[in-house]
Amino acid sequence: MAKRRDRRVASSSDRRKTRVDSAARLDQFGDSASDRKLITIFVLFFIVIPSVSVLLYCTKYSARSNHTVTHVHQRGLVKSDVNYREILTENSRVSENVSHRHYTYPVLAYITPWNSRGYEIAKRFNSKFTHLSPVWYDLKSQGTSLILEGRHNADAGWLSELRMKGDALVLPRVVLEAFPKELLRKKKLRDKAINLVLTECKEMGYDGIVFESWSRWAAYGILHDPDMRIMALEFIKQLGHALHAVNSVRNSKQHLQLVYVIGPPHSEKFQPYDFGPEDLQSLSDAVDGFSLMTYDFSGAHNPGPNAPLKWIRFTLQLLLDGPGNGARSLSRKIFLGINFYGNDFILSEGGTAITGREYLYLLEKHKPAFQWEKNSQEHFFFYSDENHVKHAVFYPSVDVSFYAARGSSIMGNWDLNLGNWARFGLLF
Repeated sequence: MAKRRDRRVASSSDRRKTRVDSAARLDQFGDSASDRKLITIFVLFFIVIPSVSVLLYCTKYSARSNHTVTHVHQRGLVKSDVNYREILTENSRVSENVSHRHYTYPVLAYITPWNSRGYEIAKRFNSKFTHLSPVWYDLKSQGTSLILEGRHNADAGWLSELRMKGDALVLPRVVLEAFPKELLRKKKLRDKAINLVLTECKEMGYDGIVFESWSRWAAYGILHDPDMRIMALEFIKQLGHALHAVNSVRNSKQHLQLVYVIGPPHSEKFQPYDFGPEDLQSLSDAVDGFSLMTYDFSGAHNPGPNAPLKWIRFTLQLLLDGPGNGARSLSRKIFLGINFYGNDFILSEGGTAITGREYLYLLEKHKPAFQWEKNSQEHFFFYSDENHVKHAVFYPSVDVSFYAARGSSIMGNWDLNLGNWARFGLLF
């Protein structure tokens, strides 16, 4: 924005004196037509035009301060009686302000390679986020060794543009696909895995990684064995400390960060394979943030809401209400997962996940009536397809539950999936 000129404002007495002197000088011209013409020109150029210019400047400056698209609350979009027309109209509208953050706590956003729009959103709203995690890498077994696959997904041009547009940290997601028993039991493989991650971070200029392994370990039954469970936790500690020992390429005083993905408990009491308060405390020094997956409450054979508010609160309370206050004090490190995708359930068969584009297509085609499910505080609707099969669709809207979750004292940080963007105006 151009610098404003330094304008000195005269005192009221000086202004009155100026007006009197001007009037006296004007009287000397008499009442002739030419005199009146001169007076008109004087008034036009020295009073009207400057006044209009100041008015236009103020209006333009005010418009820059008050963004064209205001907050979703001001636009009356946070409500339970939403309709499909509003979503079709509002889904792509965001504030022109691409830099100012409304919230001070960290926000982690995932970007998926199968939905390119997330890349554009990440660039445009870079400064709205603190952490960006492109879903790029897998750590796999290769014979008796390991390999880190995914550099072909990394877009150097996008990374370069991202760096120029803001200061969000880039921590690509790495999913552990390697055979877990061999990895955890053999020091050589553990060291190899960590070396692969560190080398990739250094060569690509990343700020760390988001690491996902707990769900894989649970699927393999690793976490049921107390000894293997200890080894699993020790590996995460080793990885975190190794990352912290490396200075970031972008900032020699900033260490690489580790965000660890954890899932919700599967019942009201912790099972051996659940990540609990003791685990949270055990890893707190080695891990900079925990990406908690507070979604996927319902599945293909269990139609229903994706992230019921009561369940989200219960999950957090269960995780943070460990013995003593150690776990609760770590709430600042938890990224609360907010799903930017939904589910389309065939009531007689099961369901599948849908992205924002697919969701908008269903709204345009079927023009459904939304229903508000009070217990879960989510919207859903029914429709029948070409074969007259009935579907139920649950997809997150800008509803009361989102803001209720945001306002809870035990919730702070967010993680979001930009690749499936269709919620309108959340962070902007």
